[in-house]
Amino acid sequence: MAVVSKYLTAKRCSVAGVAIVALYLFKRRLQGHSKDTLYREEGPVLKAEKDVPTEKAAVDKVFFARMLRLLKILVPQPLCKEVGYLLFIAAMLVARTYCDVWMIHNGTMIESAIIGRSTGDFKRYLLNFATAMPAISLVNNFLKLGLNQLKLCFRVRLTSHLYDEYLKGYTYYKIGNLDNRIANPDQLLTQDVEKFSNSVVELYSNISKPVLDICIYVLKLTSAIGFQGPACMLSYLVASGFLLTCLRRPASHMTVTEQTYEGEYRFVNSRLITNSEEIAFYNGNIREKEIIQTTFQKLVSHLHNFIYFRFSMGFVDSIIAKYIAMVVGYLVVSRPFLDLSIPRHQHSTHAQLLEEYYQSGRMLISLAQALGRVVLAGREMTRLSGFTARITEIQKVLRELNHGRYERTMLSQQARETGEADRISLVPGSGTIVHCDHIIRFEHIPLATPNGDILIRDLSFEVTSGTNVLVCGPNGSGKSSLFRVLGELWPLFGGCLTKPQRGKLFYVPQRPYMTLGTLRDQVIYPDTVEHQRQRGISDQVLKEYLAAVQLEHILQREGSWDTQQDWMDILSGGEKQRMAMARLFYHKPQFAILDECTSAVSVDVEDYIYTHCRKEGITLFTVSHRKSLWKHHEYYLHIDGRGGYEFKAITQDTMQFGS
Repeated sequence: MAVVSKYLTAKRCSVAGVAIVALYLFKRRLQGHSKDTLYREEGPVLKAEKDVPTEKAAVDKVFFARMLRLLKILVPQPLCKEVGYLLFIAAMLVARTYCDVWMIHNGTMIESAIIGRSTGDFKRYLLNFATAMPAISLVNNFLKLGLNQLKLCFRVRLTSHLYDEYLKGYTYYKIGNLDNRIANPDQLLTQDVEKFSNSVVELYSNISKPVLDICIYVLKLTSAIGFQGPACMLSYLVASGFLLTCLRRPASHMTVTEQTYEGEYRFVNSRLITNSEEIAFYNGNIREKEIIQTTFQKLVSHLHNFIYFRFSMGFVDSIIAKYIAMVVGYLVVSRPFLDLSIPRHQHSTHAQLLEEYYQSGRMLISLAQALGRVVLAGREMTRLSGFTARITEIQKVLRELNHGRYERTMLSQQARETGEADRISLVPGSGTIVHCDHIIRFEHIPLATPNGDILIRDLSFEVTSGTNVLVCGPNGSGKSSLFRVLGELWPLFGGCLTKPQRGKLFYVPQRPYMTLGTLRDQVIYPDTVEHQRQRGISDQVLKEYLAAVQLEHILQREGSWDTQQDWMDILSGGEKQRMAMARLFYHKPQFAILDECTSAVSVDVEDYIYTHCRKEGITLFTVSHRKSLWKHHEYYLHIDGRGGYEFKAITQDTMQFGS
């Protein structure tokens, strides 16, 4: 035992402990890397995996340039409430720092009174402390109030800005159907915006307070122990900050990856909810469970790696930013007392030395802690750079989509890679759109999907108001694609499209959308009550629209136009289709696209609806497989699904498709 205890010294045990921790962390890093490699080789390819961050995340000049652009959104002008909260927080930080300085001084006086056995001084300083407690507590809580209000203000500003871009035109449709750079915009617009706003405010607080503390303590300590002590501490701040910034570089990318995997996990869960009926018919619960568990395991694996990285960085941060900083502080504060050549304390009594040491020592320790907080704020800045890259990415995508630019893997690119040469060159947005009332004209337009899959190479036909057209053809032939181009959801790849303005063209799908709101909202959507009043349409007219589609019983059942329900569940499939037709009668567009929108409606009701549309002057493009609808149309457009089409007038000799 004596031999063993000889070698088990405290120094050697400490070195061995540090070595064991370092080896353990290195082993975990290697294991995490191998798991990620294995997953990438075997894991399923999901839609959300498209959301690979293209913006580099690091604390560099690019990060500061992004932050400057975002700050112009968060603080739009010099005189706004955000600036008021920033100034309010700054004032509370100054007050809190002076409270800290006062507490150090008052605490030193209390301890000096105890050591000097002065009952009067002890009671006086203790009473001062008790009297100041409410004011100090008020300052601390005012600071929290200002921080929370500023977080909310920043979130409101950024959310409003992004949604102005996201809901401009059809951008909300294009970001998920035309562009494949961002798979989970809901994740970015909600959680990432909130985390970014919180991180910005916390960084402002965690940097402003320590910097203010440093300035005040440097001034106090310079007068007490000279400038050399604070200068040493500041030099250590610069050196340690540079070292830790280099070590923390991976945290930015890991933050971006974490948010991407979180969005992917949300995506597969929302996908299960959206397609629950189809999955249930296929008995696909086991397969869906595997997909969700695999996605969740990828997130968990990354979080494990991130946790161990933060653990290792926390270990280094604690040593460099806290403990070594305190060692430097002790070395600095001890110099005026241990160096006998300094004349400042040659004639001081023991009580004076003790009081001076306590006051200077506490200030220096507080300075060291403030320096440590500034160094550790770099960790928060590194995490903020990840959120900044994510917000900047969606800003860029929304801005480009609003200017008609999108990025997607084109089939023409794949053709070049696979050697296929029979595809024509397609340039999104190269076609021309001319707005003109009472006419729809396609002139030499290549009908193609956003990724360049050509359905019809050259489509040309013309329809004027009063001429109903029946669109027919096999599934996947391009009927819905035609209407997406007509509705300006998809870009033109050439030719010229003449059509009315968007508001004069109405689309009624097979599964109509029922909005959140009242019964009235279902009829007038997307108008509001104010729009209804401006158009001079009374509730009695709305009732007539419901009667025209045989839905007046719903108004009688609900008792009021202002009744709110979950209309997607309350109404049956046929009722929803008829409600959509009542909506069509309310808007009275020049042209309407009816995409199998009467499949759940009886033939007699369907016949009445089409007759009423003609009476209201609404020209129809109808997609349907019912032979009973041919009599309501003058022309038919047959798309064969092999690149050909036929646009002809319907006569008695026309062979009718459908059942």
